[in-house]
Amino acid sequence: MSAIDDLPPLREVIRQHALSARKSLGQNFLLDLNLTARIARSAAPLEDSTVLEIGPGPGGLTRALLALGARRVIAIEHDERAIPALQDISARYPGRLEIVHGDAMTFDPRPLLAGERGKIVANLPYNIATQLLINWLTTEPWPPWFDLMVLMFQREVGERIVAHEDEEAYGRLGVLANWRCETKILFDIAPSAFVPPPKVTSSVVRLKPRAEPLACDRKMLRQSLKSLGVDPARLAAAAGVDATRRAETIPISGFVAMARELADIRAET
Repeated sequence: MSAIDDLPPLREVIRQHALSARKSLGQNFLLDLNLTARIARSAAPLEDSTVLEIGPGPGGLTRALLALGARRVIAIEHDERAIPALQDISARYPGRLEIVHGDAMTFDPRPLLAGERGKIVANLPYNIATQLLINWLTTEPWPPWFDLMVLMFQREVGERIVAHEDEEAYGRLGVLANWRCETKILFDIAPSAFVPPPKVTSSVVRLKPRAEPLACDRKMLRQSLKSLGVDPARLAAAAGVDATRRAETIPISGFVAMARELADIRAET
């Protein structure tokens, strides 16, 4: 008997289905059901929610989401070996778990949401975590099809996501994430909680979409953080900052102002 339901312990599930974690898939299984329940509770309230989960593996977080009342979970799993274990969970929670065998990088959940907004809750595979987040942050239209993300990253990536100007980790990812969302690291998880244990600490990050981010074309914003081949003094003047100021000290509003000026420059030419 586990702490959250009457399904077998996760170690037994892994043995039964021969689910050895694969580095090529970025897999590190979180086996502590108390921790998976803590992640699920961080996305509360769940009772009226449809939750998208990426890379459920043996289903520890899936079980926590369902046991704590999620109305519906859509689980996207690329590893076909994990499908039978997820089907066992589906049988325990009939009608509430939809299993999709596919690639999260290309999967569009919106047709399954039927117009409602969902939540994204996941222990993301490390090898695609940052790109998945960027895909979600740059979705259009905005506000997006989700109203909350609770995601696990390597601690270093989590720090970059929540960073603001004048912080060491501040960079492109922090600008993009905090332009469109309110971000916060909720708690850390030690390597020993995983099988196999990663070499780094993990962090659970909450991202809540802003209803009205500062008006800016998101493609221009992303380009404004690269080498553009335009007069930097003009962009700096538009942002009201000294052209010699270091990029890591410029606030998000400054980057938005520069992106708008860049759009004007492009329109002129």
